[in-house]
Amino acid sequence: MGISGKIKEYVKELAERAKESSRKLILMSADQKNSLLKSIAASIRRNREILIDANKKDIQAAETGCLPKALIDRLMLNEERIEQMAAGLEEVAALKDPVGRVLDKKKRPNGMEIFKISVPIGVIAIIYESRPNVTSDSAGLCIKAGNAVILRGGKEAFHSNKSIADCMRNAIEACHGPKDIIQFVETTQREAVKEILKLSSLIDLVIPRGGENLIKAVTEASTIPVIKHYKGVCHIFVDRDADFDKALNIIRNAKCQRPGVCNAIETLLVDGAIADRFLPLAADMLRKEEVEMRGCPRTAKILKGIKKAGKNDWYEEYLDLILAVRVVDGVEEAIEHINKYGSMHSDAIITENQSSASKFLNMVDSAAVYLNASTRFTDGGQFGMGAEIGISTDKIHARGPMGLEELNTYKYVIKGNGQIRD
Repeated sequence: MGISGKIKEYVKELAERAKESSRKLILMSADQKNSLLKSIAASIRRNREILIDANKKDIQAAETGCLPKALIDRLMLNEERIEQMAAGLEEVAALKDPVGRVLDKKKRPNGMEIFKISVPIGVIAIIYESRPNVTSDSAGLCIKAGNAVILRGGKEAFHSNKSIADCMRNAIEACHGPKDIIQFVETTQREAVKEILKLSSLIDLVIPRGGENLIKAVTEASTIPVIKHYKGVCHIFVDRDADFDKALNIIRNAKCQRPGVCNAIETLLVDGAIADRFLPLAADMLRKEEVEMRGCPRTAKILKGIKKAGKNDWYEEYLDLILAVRVVDGVEEAIEHINKYGSMHSDAIITENQSSASKFLNMVDSAAVYLNASTRFTDGGQFGMGAEIGISTDKIHARGPMGLEELNTYKYVIKGNGQIRD
């Protein structure tokens, strides 16, 4: 049997194990699932040195391969981030169980009762890049929501991801739980992803997390429903009635705190009525933060020597200390720009004018829209969901940060007493 055939058999076996274990997970109570999550969190803390050692291999390979600093930052594990992973699992354990909720109920004239009940999706495949914490976040949320999970991380974080997955599976086994509810694909060959995407009889949902190319490839090849966690071309619009100090502080946070994440801004829009006064202040702050600015012609007239933005810059997710800057004529033009060039992720307006704010919040077609706050808050933890499985830019089933409720579907339970249809 060739390599392709072996990968096909290997991936199918993982999916079969996940499917079988998902049936066991359905029978577990909320307390039992919470106990598993707490045990996994304790195991992650206990094995932090092992996790850091594994991560060092990935960091060394990334540095040898000259990956950008922002991507290496996404990849890195340290004691603080490991503690965040463990704490995130405990936060998920503390959340209300989403399974078995009565979403709706009604009694028909014939006495028949109809209940709409939340239930697990089943088996979820997560195909992701870079950040190792996705491994624990995804598994924790899936378990609490009653789903088995198949994890296929990127090659750049292979050692970190495998170490975390081993840690979680060992913790479940130590609790006499079904460790096969977590499956980790132990090959970085692309053929494995192709085979995963064919298994519609075993896998119920695919969630890709990563760059634009990965998400497009998964969406085009999958025979399984896909929820897309697309790129984050996020914007801040500084309105003519903005508080300048507030705006500068929010821009600094949204661009500079962690430029390599999807909820960092990539484009700054400034109202033409204040551009002459505000842009020099913004430029001074951004230069101190070592941000490269790429401006439209109107911006270039105000900020002499700035690099000119090309048409592609308005669509670009830099994931780096680079910011496209455009002057627009009022809130309507800002909305038009965002709806044309944005990725329907997260966008903000800075203004003290409630009319402008209302227009922006109602008309910008994004998963998260902000008034006088940083887009960096688009995050499951910040939204009170515990860890998140990603940020959906789709509109169907789930939108924005995906937590426990978004990892359930529903079914109808009908109770009768001999009723038949005329």
